[in-house]
Amino acid sequence: MMMMMMARRLQSVLNSAARLIYCMRSADHITDALACLYWLRVPERINFKVAVLTYKVLHGSAPRYMGPLVPVANLPGRRTLRSGSTSRLILPSVRRSTVGDRVFSVAGPRVRNTLPEEITTSQSLLTFRRQLNTWLFRKSYSDIILC
Repeated sequence: MMMMMMARRLQSVLNSAARLIYCMRSADHITDALACLYWLRVPERINFKVAVLTYKVLHGSAPRYMGPLVPVANLPGRRTLRSGSTSRLILPSVRRSTVGDRVFSVAGPRVRNTLPEEITTSQSLLTFRRQLNTWLFRKSYSDIILC
């Protein structure tokens, strides 16, 4: 509940900044302005940050305390399955859906597993960030004709 309220407040700040840039009234629709500025909405921004941090953890450039994330293919005693050739991560089970879903060890794999394979197999962080931003932007503003 608190996270949703904070996300709404952050989105309100982004909307106000876009209105200020484009000299819009508060009654004007903001979606076109956000799309023209190439700004992601707050939920997509959060997913972007979580996905980038997950990429860094998997490639060894994040702090060690972030912990190891386990790919599906690396499970001990696992037979070779079609899912073993993917780059999906294991989603640990959680007891409390309110708090447990926001833990990085759960949120990171959840966000990463929703990404297309061509993004998750990027060779560099810069390429990953570019492709991820473009994918999230298109997903967020799929119904808008861009500037």
